[in-house]
Amino acid sequence: MAERSTAAVDVADNSGDKPLTAKADAATTDGTAQAEDTKGASPEDAENTNGGRPLSEAIPASPDLHSGHKLAGRYRLEECVTRLDGFSSWRAVDEKLRRAVGVHLLPADHPRARSVLAAARSSALLGDPRFVQVLDAVEENDLVYVVHEWLPDATELTALLAAGPMEAHDAYQLVNQLSQAMAAAHREGLAHLRLTPGAVLRSSTGQYRIRGLAVNAALRGITAEHPLRTDTEAIGALLYAALTHRWPYENDAHGLAGLPKGLGLIAPDQVRAGVHRGLSELAMRALANDGATASRQEPPCTTPDELARAVATMPRILPPEPTFTAPPAYQRTTYQQGTYGRPSSHPSAVTQPVMPVPPPPLQSRAGRALKWTVSALLIAALGLGSWQLAETLLDRRGSAGDPSPTQGTSEPADDGKGKADQKPLAIKDAVEYFPDGKAQDPGDVGLTHDGDPATYWRSKTFVDGPQLAPFKQGIGIMYEIGADQKVSAASIGLKFTGERTRIALYAADSLSSSAPLSSMKKIADTETTGSTATLEAKEPVSTRFVLVWITDVPRSPADSYSRDGYKQGVTDVQFTG
Repeated sequence: MAERSTAAVDVADNSGDKPLTAKADAATTDGTAQAEDTKGASPEDAENTNGGRPLSEAIPASPDLHSGHKLAGRYRLEECVTRLDGFSSWRAVDEKLRRAVGVHLLPADHPRARSVLAAARSSALLGDPRFVQVLDAVEENDLVYVVHEWLPDATELTALLAAGPMEAHDAYQLVNQLSQAMAAAHREGLAHLRLTPGAVLRSSTGQYRIRGLAVNAALRGITAEHPLRTDTEAIGALLYAALTHRWPYENDAHGLAGLPKGLGLIAPDQVRAGVHRGLSELAMRALANDGATASRQEPPCTTPDELARAVATMPRILPPEPTFTAPPAYQRTTYQQGTYGRPSSHPSAVTQPVMPVPPPPLQSRAGRALKWTVSALLIAALGLGSWQLAETLLDRRGSAGDPSPTQGTSEPADDGKGKADQKPLAIKDAVEYFPDGKAQDPGDVGLTHDGDPATYWRSKTFVDGPQLAPFKQGIGIMYEIGADQKVSAASIGLKFTGERTRIALYAADSLSSSAPLSSMKKIADTETTGSTATLEAKEPVSTRFVLVWITDVPRSPADSYSRDGYKQGVTDVQFTG
């Protein structure tokens, strides 16, 4: 698999943007809720105060460290990317594992040091790959530092929004993935409280990852009376910006222009022509608590889970069809001297194949003799071949004990009739299937059909096995193959070998991560100890969605990403029908 790089640190935004999380309940005269941080106010004065004095007067200065400084004899600081509120954020290198990491640093006597440590350790326990992972949280030598992943190949949502509004499919993926991820975090008691465009990253495979869960808010001392509502409104604001290329408040923020003053919060499809109606209504439902009015009298979404369910009930938004330029009409080319690689100049619309011109006949006496000699040899060769063929047929019939040559039965020309008609089925999309609500690695499902066997999706590591039940019924990925097609076979590339891997294919009704297995029809199943599982159906099944469901996994040693235990990874999936 390509190396799993790690995520960029949270870069402070000094643009005076409206933080989505800092007590966003104070309403202005136009009914639009505003937070404490407004354009022109410094982050220290706007977000944190200490008895009426700016917090910067009450906290120690940021540690005076320099590039090359090493923490714990392991993390070498490379570049300072943020210095704010007595803490600093760095790009660093983990010399032990030879990978880039991000580091937040603050003095141990900083008033937020304890809350930062607690937030980092709670975030690390979540272990959800949709979030940038906290790798270490340490207090050492009068310093508190938090080490997290760094993703050099990911792009900030800030940069994506700067390029203009998103296509409907991309905006749909954004709100779908963010709402599901934050719903999972809140189920574990974790809130983000600072979900801005700078906290969202999109990987090269199109998967979104959220950085700074709980930690970003703790570093800045941000709290919220209603964290569920705060994070939901934040996702709504990101969706609004993706659809309109505007920030849904009057103040400019994150490189985007705000809405015209005095206009209030209007629906995205009233801001920009061509906005998807369903997504526009969804954005307003998520922002309903911030002064918006839900379209068609639908109830507002007040939690990420409600927002995720609202997305799931929408008709799926497919990516735009690719446009292809028709290739030039095929023409046979001649290979006579002077015409190599150029089309024939024959006036006919369909170029005819050029037949080789035979040499002139031999007219001399020697030529006539050679001609008759060659003809005689050809006749002899044909006669010999016919005699050998007849002898072979007679021997075959005799060995079969056939009393009469006229009573023999002909054998089929191809025992595998039908297999030659099978064709590969293109995979249009994929999502992880986890009906129990516990995902494995949803951000990397695209690596199972990217055509690169070196990349893979992987499960977590389990203590018991090979059978995952009763702790977990199984792990799987749901694939979309376009319109209904007959699926007859599949080839599943596996990362780990040994003991056994049991896999089944199911035909599903939708690309859902939580549809019950009992509602699906089994296509085929198999068990293997190797690196490839081949499944063949007794009868092809017509479906648009196919589930690859793994119930048994082998025990494998520890590697760079997981400990020793029962686990499996999928490198490449191919369907035929």
